[in-house]
Amino acid sequence: MFVSVFGFIMTSAVILILAERKVMAWIQDRVGPIHTGPWGLLQTVADVGKLLLKEDIHAAKTDKAVFLLAPSVFMAPVIAAFAVIPFSPYIGLPGTALATGIVYLVAMSSLDVVGVIMAGWGSNNKYSLIGGLRSAAQMISYELPLVLALVGVIMLTSVLTTGGIGTISIKDIMVFQQASDWPGKGTAIGDFIFQGFTPWAWFFLVQPLMLLIYYTCGLAETNRAPFDLPEAESELVAGYLTEYSGMRWALFFLGEYGNMTIVSAIATMLFLGGWSGPGVGVLTAPGMAFGWMVLGNVLAAAYFVLKIYLLCFVFIWIRSTLPRLRADQLMQFAWLILIPVTLGNILLTGMIYLLVNSLGLSNLVFLIVTGVLNWALLYGFVQLVSRATTATTRRAQAPAIRAQRLAALAPRLPERSGATIP
Repeated sequence: MFVSVFGFIMTSAVILILAERKVMAWIQDRVGPIHTGPWGLLQTVADVGKLLLKEDIHAAKTDKAVFLLAPSVFMAPVIAAFAVIPFSPYIGLPGTALATGIVYLVAMSSLDVVGVIMAGWGSNNKYSLIGGLRSAAQMISYELPLVLALVGVIMLTSVLTTGGIGTISIKDIMVFQQASDWPGKGTAIGDFIFQGFTPWAWFFLVQPLMLLIYYTCGLAETNRAPFDLPEAESELVAGYLTEYSGMRWALFFLGEYGNMTIVSAIATMLFLGGWSGPGVGVLTAPGMAFGWMVLGNVLAAAYFVLKIYLLCFVFIWIRSTLPRLRADQLMQFAWLILIPVTLGNILLTGMIYLLVNSLGLSNLVFLIVTGVLNWALLYGFVQLVSRATTATTRRAQAPAIRAQRLAALAPRLPERSGATIP
């Protein structure tokens, strides 16, 4: 299991690093890697070889035990999280689903910050320590809205289930995103395309705002731009990575891309139907021949990985587009905007359910009303963030603007005006 998980993480990281270089070069009107291998495809492989051969240096006054252990502590939760992500209906590629999958994945995603803090403390470097403390504050601030965003999905399952009790099983949540009716039901083509693949039932249509907030919190927890304050090069040299080199530095880098993949995988499973796609439902149905079952599971894994990489592309796109937030903006965004909005969504979803249930209406009405109101909230959220960003920017620029105005109003000194001093 460990070999398959680590192999997938390594392969995924190599692909994502090369894709990030190429995509960022394309966005910035550059060429990107072209010299190593055909079309530069072996550049990442060459970098891995360089890091394996590079000397592992650590300063004399570091806390050696903490410093050397930090990369492993950072990497362990990433591997543990991948071990329980189901890539297909019947084959755990590489993991298997847990009945408490959401709780387990959220717990693992919050543990890697321990490795970051250890790296900052053990380096005996002021820049590393500041980076580690920033990462701790960032994780504490954004873990709460991330969990609250997922509560909205669990509330939807409590409405759709017959017992009225929601589920935190990832497989069950993916099943709830498969409608029982589809176009052409009963025909060979209709069943092959839409059996188990009903995009109109995916939860991102009902809770789009929660998908956006979850993904934003995922950006913050993976220390990706515009939330990359723990390793801000312009402020902290390299943050908590300042004293690391060689393969230990590579483990942090590998864990970062592994976390990107985990965040995208959770979003895929809870909001985008998981492995569902044309042909999967028919080929993996009970009673099918073993060969068709294998083909269906391979096809499901391909759909799942494709959705993950599409969301990882958004990570790269955002990094190429948005500037880094200031520390005050980062904290205010979490505590003054994200947490109140997610709590309001939970309250609104519960009130809609009570109203629809009291009127004796169907679950379909509940989903439609919740979806319409959530899309309206999404529009209001975007407007709120835009205005809040403008307001904080103006407050930060106010002292400089006042100084410029005072300088313009002040009388010019004779020697500066060109007058002759008697």
